[in-house]
Amino acid sequence: MRICVFLSAAELDDRYTRPAREFAELIGKAGHTLVWGGSNVGLMKVVADGVQEAGGRLVGVSVGFLANRARPGADEMVIAHDLAERKRLLLEKADAVVIMVGGTGTLDEATEILELKKHGRTDKPVVLLNTAGFYDGLKEQFRRMEEEGFLPRPLAELIGFAEEPAAALAYLEEHLGTA
Repeated sequence: MRICVFLSAAELDDRYTRPAREFAELIGKAGHTLVWGGSNVGLMKVVADGVQEAGGRLVGVSVGFLANRARPGADEMVIAHDLAERKRLLLEKADAVVIMVGGTGTLDEATEILELKKHGRTDKPVVLLNTAGFYDGLKEQFRRMEEEGFLPRPLAELIGFAEEPAAALAYLEEHLGTA
């Protein structure tokens, strides 16, 4: 399975890096491929290191203005012209998506895939890994959107939620029939 991970490139403390590394090791040990933003810094580096060290493949999609941060030694690295092309390529190269902790870029990527799912433009499974309760507020907002009629499809058809790395991977495997 080719798993796209949307996440931060920031340097973060152990409450975020430990679960990210755990998820990365699960990806690699299962023989899956990481599709990610291609960065070799911060949390993106932690995940790429974990996948590669556990035997998984790395497919990076960076963007021109961040190419100096692209990871050397990835199995594949594409440099997109702009952020819109980067998002498109990340999704094209993946079978499934995991949303991990991140800032505005991660939130942009997350809402893009959910819009595509909402409109039936993709059926790729998406799971939000809610490390250390980081996305509690967003989960509540999604539920409110559903309850008040802002979502034309049930929330459960758009996204799954996991509190732990193993549950996130299990969700993807179940929804792709690879468990």
